Amino acid sequence: MPMDEMLKNSGVFDPEEIDLLTRVYEATCHQFENNSDREQRASRIIANYQSGIRGEAELTELARQDLGR
Repeated sequence: MPMDEMLKNSGVFDPEEIDLLTRVYEATCHQFENNSDREQRASRIIANYQSGIRGEAELTELARQDLGR
């Protein structure tokens, strides 16, 4: 499920938040990601945002970090 659709269906985020989180998600896409990788990255972006990280640059940097797989 695309990130923006997942966010809209959650009913938790306002349109500006959805736009921010979607931009971060799209800016951090990788060419060879599979669906599981995309879902994990989306979940991480949302979790970071919900933990209080609001800056687009910081969210993007965190989303690009390898989780050590």
